[in-house]
Amino acid sequence: MDTAELTALLTPEGLRLLDDIGPLASTDDAARAVSRLRAAGHSPDLVSAVVGQARLRVRAAAKFGPFADRMLFTRAGLEQATRLSIAARHAGRFRDAGMTSVADLGCGIGGDALGLAGLGIRVHAVDADEVTAAIAAYNLAPFGEAATVAHARAEEVDLSETDAVWLDPARRTAGHAETRQVTSAEWSPSLEWVFDLLSRTPGGVKLGPGFDRAQIPDDVEAQWISADGSTIELVLWAGALARDRVRRAALVVRGGDAWELTAPADSPDVDARDLGAFVHEPDGAVIRARLIGEVARALDAGMVSEGIAYLTSDAALTSPFVSTFRVREHLPADAKKLAQALRARGIGTLEIKKRGVDIDPAVLRKKLSLRGDESATLIVTRIGSKRLALLADRV
Repeated sequence: MDTAELTALLTPEGLRLLDDIGPLASTDDAARAVSRLRAAGHSPDLVSAVVGQARLRVRAAAKFGPFADRMLFTRAGLEQATRLSIAARHAGRFRDAGMTSVADLGCGIGGDALGLAGLGIRVHAVDADEVTAAIAAYNLAPFGEAATVAHARAEEVDLSETDAVWLDPARRTAGHAETRQVTSAEWSPSLEWVFDLLSRTPGGVKLGPGFDRAQIPDDVEAQWISADGSTIELVLWAGALARDRVRRAALVVRGGDAWELTAPADSPDVDARDLGAFVHEPDGAVIRARLIGEVARALDAGMVSEGIAYLTSDAALTSPFVSTFRVREHLPADAKKLAQALRARGIGTLEIKKRGVDIDPAVLRKKLSLRGDESATLIVTRIGSKRLALLADRV
């Protein structure tokens, strides 16, 4: 969306058309809508904006639920926005720490600011991009003066009347559609500026889950977060927002449920052991937080092999921090022999998991020519230099 399209959309006519057009779930739906609106005499800018927003609202439902139907987006802003359920958890930490006002520096389309305002915290949100700031202002308008938005750079904001800060540095090239990642040296605001601010002001900064651990300051809490099986972000909490004696945390969210593992430091891995009746795959947030050892000890499990993030045990135990599989049998690792073994067992539906081996599950699936009514999980890994294929069932 460019400025002309946004100007056309943010009118009574544009917003009414957007509400009237409803969800456009397919390209065919969008094409018909374009034809209908152009035939009715609407301008190209307005038609493009309305149809684009209707498509984005369909995609946004996964992050914002029913709220998406009353929000505006850019494609890049939606991809980078925090899920509303996760934003609410971030906001809860500010509330529990007694913060009543937060500056959201780099607010994007306003996902985290919505979470803060929804818990009664005053928010002053800013974004360096004019179109994005205007969209955030629209999304936060229902909160009135409790949620203000400005077009400004983070470094320009007066924080004298703010209890805490929330930061989401721009880690991609500017734009509202296709963007690409940039190196940390090109972030805006810079990482150096962010860490200096957090050394003086309570707050949190949202980063990618693969952020270089060597750059994490010693005095912050590092919390990796996964949602419905995907590791989505790393948050560094500073000052009063960081919990006592917690430096590593893995928050696992599935639907409306959440579990958290915390520790004062990285947890040492446990030793490797012989393959048992069960294999456990730690959640991605647990792996990123280097808390596999904590989980392993709770499950009385050992590593399948040194350097491989699979655990194994004989105890019939599981936890929210792992996916657990009961091993049926060992199968040949050779693709041709593996295909024969799977066909002999009538397995037509196969989940393929792999760690420590150089295979492409999609390519392997084609080679297996699966047929049958049975289903199972195939775990392909290695012990030392030996490749291992395990037929298993999810527990």
